[in-house]
Formats: sequence, structure tokens, C-alpha cells
Amino acid sequence: MKAVKLAGIEPASVFGFFEEICSIPHGSRNEKAISDYLVSFAKARNLRYIQDEVNNVIIFQEGTCGYEDHAPVILQGHMDMVCEKDASCPIDMAVEGLDVTHDGRCVFAKGTTLGGDDGIAVAYALALLDDTTIPHPPLEVIITTDEEVGMLGASAIDLSMLKGRTLINLDSEDEGIFTVSCAGGARATINLPEERRSVYGPCIRLVVDGLKGGHSGVEINQNRANANKIMGEFMSRIQALMPLCLTSFTGGSKDNAIPRSCQANLVAMGIGLERINGIAEQLQAEVREQYDEPEATVQAFDVDALGGNALTTELTSKVIGLLCACPNGVQKMSNDIPGLVQTSLNLGIAKLGNGMSLTFSVRSSVNSEKEELLQKLRDLSAFYDAGYSQMGEYPAWEYKTDSALREKMVSIYTEMFGKEPKVVAIHAGLECGLLSEKLPGLDCVSIGPQMHDIHTSREKLEILSTERTWKFLLEVLKAL
Repeated sequence: MKAVKLAGIEPASVFGFFEEICSIPHGSRNEKAISDYLVSFAKARNLRYIQDEVNNVIIFQEGTCGYEDHAPVILQGHMDMVCEKDASCPIDMAVEGLDVTHDGRCVFAKGTTLGGDDGIAVAYALALLDDTTIPHPPLEVIITTDEEVGMLGASAIDLSMLKGRTLINLDSEDEGIFTVSCAGGARATINLPEERRSVYGPCIRLVVDGLKGGHSGVEINQNRANANKIMGEFMSRIQALMPLCLTSFTGGSKDNAIPRSCQANLVAMGIGLERINGIAEQLQAEVREQYDEPEATVQAFDVDALGGNALTTELTSKVIGLLCACPNGVQKMSNDIPGLVQTSLNLGIAKLGNGMSLTFSVRSSVNSEKEELLQKLRDLSAFYDAGYSQMGEYPAWEYKTDSALREKMVSIYTEMFGKEPKVVAIHAGLECGLLSEKLPGLDCVSIGPQMHDIHTSREKLEILSTERTWKFLLEVLKAL
């Protein structure tokens, strides 16, 4: 596959396929086109494939010369990406490809997320399957859907036809770090029923913006503020001085992305905008002091309207109370692994539509703690007379003490690069836990090239790291 915008950077085949992937819309729940592309790829090369009802794709390839009788190796990644973009970006990510480019050091997309998480895994796999001269055992390539919204594809996939019990997951974002265990998780939603009426009075718009955001697993312990929680505090301070009726609320778009901005429109009956801006200035100063958020802004603006179809003051008060009361962020650190977040949750989406809904990404490497946290959310929803729903639950991927794959990969990495890799457990979710349940005895390690600011429009993929990881992957396959 020949790159155009990424021409001249190595490995050429990997970046050629990556550029083609970037040209196809493939956000979570919008993966039919990319799934069909993978099927077309397999058909064109006469490779056996399976495409299931939820668009997961499995592609099989025989071992190359001398490797025909070796045990199969599973390569695994996901085809969906988190679609985030700058407010000024005109790209409709639901129907348009990305404006991908590079600066000689990193690949990135102008104004949007890049989808290196996990498009690079797909590109690695396709480059391997496309080149029959690369030495490798039989390959079973699993490309799943909807990983970013709860690992739904991995949960639904049938792996009964697979023979491999050695799996290399290509969904990590730090070169030289081998992930061998991860947290389990779930997606939980609290929904307050809607009750609106016509309300007359001055309208204001509240805005929290300029926050760093980021991945709610990898960066949940980086002292980053949550825009939805800040907005709850902002409204609470205003409500202490005057009655409020909420007309709209939008904060965050992905449960597993720390929300960077939030907007709320209110009918405010009491103090003027000048005093509200005083509250905003004070809260902004507190956010910048308490969090690593030097660009945080908290502001209020007049809206050219008098009244609107709004929630009642009582229901608005419930919304504010729920926003302020719900837990968020790190709940417990590991006692066994220094620096590892053990249990957390992220209020990723808060939206007033058909009711006020709050959606959380809940994670824990201890299943009992995950259940306790989910129960807290159930109890909170009951206290506020709200509905509760839960989906996308996945188990923790437990550490395997006797991993032959881990030992071999550590040995090869050390020999190639003159230093040992870090072997870690992470708080972010990976599909290895679900896949291990389906394939008893599975031996897994997760690797990947160096990426920065995934799930944000600042996302970058390092070129040289991508090449080193590719060469390492080829050596591992040769040794297996």
C-alpha cells in the first residue's frame, strides 16, 4: 500500500495502510465501512476471514515457508477510534476521512483525533498479511469493534474456531512498556426524567473550557479537572444566591474521555451577570490552582432571550445536586503496585436531552471494588429518583505468573535495544480480559508504539517508534 500524505516515512507499508484507514470514517458505532474494507482486503488476497453480525473481523493466514507447522499466533487490535475535534474543524468525522499529515517526527491529523489508538494495530496487521515474504507462524488476526465504548465487539465475538493460545495485543501507547494485566470496567448511566415548563426571565450561558481532557484510564491520575464536575460546582454556587431553571446542558462526548468543556444555559432570576462573573472568576482561579489546568476558563454570558422551555427549579436543583454528589476520578491506588490506579470512574458525558443523563466509565483491577463503585452509582440514582442502566461490563485481565510469551518478548527486546522493557499492569481497559475468558489458557502481552494525547485533537504517533515497534514485532513472530 503506497502512502501519499505519509510518503517517505518508514515502514512504508505500515504507514500506507494507516493512511488508507484514516481515509475511512471509523468512529465507534460507525464501523461498517472499515469492517467491509478489511473484508475486501482479505478477499483480494484469498485469505480466509470471518465477519460477524457486529462487524468484528477475523483474518487467517498460513505460516510462511518453514513455519507452516508452528502453533498459530493471534494478533489483536480494534478498528474503532474516539472521534474528537477542535470547535473550528470543519470535518464531519461521521462521513469524512481525516486530514492526516506529519512533521518528520510525528504523524497527526489536523483538527481531530488521529485514531492511532488503534488504527496502527490494524495497519501493522495488514502490512504483515500483505507481505508473504515475512517469516511468521500461522496468524489469526482479530480486529474488534466498539472497543472505545465498552469493548462491545470483544464481548460479542465468537472465537471458538481459533486454535492459537498466544496473543499479541497491539493496543498500547507507550513504546518499551509491556502490559500484562489491566483493569476491568463498565459503562453506567444515571438518567433524571425530564419535566419542563415555560419560564420567563433573563437567560445566561455558563461555559467551562480550556481543560486538558485525555484518556480516563491512562490519565485519570494526572490531576486533570473534569468539566462536568466544575460546571456542577459553578451552578451550585449560583443557585445558592438565586433560583435557576436549566434549559440546556452539554458536557463531554465519550464516557472514557475526560471532558474538556461544558456548556449550560439557564434562566436565572435574581442577581445580575456581573455578580455571576465574580463567581466565575473565583472558581476559575481555584481550578487553575487545584488542578494541572493552566488554561482553564470559567465564564458566563448573556443570552439574547427572555425565558424558555426549562426544567423546573426543583428538577434543576436535583441536576445540580447529582452533579456535585457523584464520585469522580481516582478512588483508590494499588497497595501492591506503586503508582497504579486501582479503582476510578470518569463522568465523561452529561447531557440534557430526553432527561438529564450522566454517563460514567468505571474501572478497577479488583472486581469487588468495581462492583462496590457501581453500587454507589445505583444508590445515588435511587436517592435522586433517577433511572440507572449499565452496559459494556468487562473483566479484569489478571497477571499470568508463568508467561512464556512475556519471557520471550522481554529477551528479544533486551537483545535488540540493549535495555529491558518495563513490564506493567495498567488502569486502562484492554480486551485481553474478555478474550482470555473465551480462550482458556491464553498467554497475552500488549505492546505498541509511542503515542501522545490520545483521545484528543492533539494526538500524535511517533514515526521512529512505529518503525522500531514494527521491527520488534517481526523479530518476535520469527522467534515464535
